[in-house]
Amino acid sequence: MNISPDQIIYWQMGFVSINATLVFTWLVMLLLGIGSWLVTRHLSIETKLSRWQNLLEILVINLQEQIQETSGQPPNRYLPFVGTLFIFIATANLLAIIPLYEPPTGSLSTTSALAASVFFAVPFFGIRQQGISRYLHQYLEPSPILLPFTIISELSRTLALTVRLFGNVMSGGLIGAILLSLAPLFFPMIMQALGLLTGIIQAYVFSILTVIYISAASHEN
Repeated sequence: MNISPDQIIYWQMGFVSINATLVFTWLVMLLLGIGSWLVTRHLSIETKLSRWQNLLEILVINLQEQIQETSGQPPNRYLPFVGTLFIFIATANLLAIIPLYEPPTGSLSTTSALAASVFFAVPFFGIRQQGISRYLHQYLEPSPILLPFTIISELSRTLALTVRLFGNVMSGGLIGAILLSLAPLFFPMIMQALGLLTGIIQAYVFSILTVIYISAASHEN
């Protein structure tokens, strides 16, 4: 049993290797790229829309509402970044119902990269909204003595994002494998349904936490 898709090696030459994490990350990106092109190539403003455009509009509207409710700020400034995170994580998790597929979000390297993107996005949006001087001044409030603790807090929440997503996806896969080995005729459908629900929840939690971190950094006092 492989705990992480990093352990599944498809090709290796010296220190260079291609593992399941890379393969399935590329696959998810390819599917999202092709899917976005297919859905958006015939966008219409008419009353009668295609089912895929309807689905896309429902997704965008719901993301906008969640960002608005969470941040209390105009959602469109954060929608491209947060929406991309949500769609990528949700797709990577939901594809786990396909046999032989290994979700790249079950790899610590993938979740670290996603958390790192949030880590750099927070000051980016904060500086763009407030200016660099006002943004950096937040680190000195309420007292400059607390600066080291503020920096530790920034790093710790990045670590928390990394470990939370990795731990939930990895543990879900292990539990599913154990249950399937115990009762292979009964549990597959149940585990697939739970996997779909868990995948959406993890994508939602990661995205909402991202919105909270970014909106806190962009809030103008």
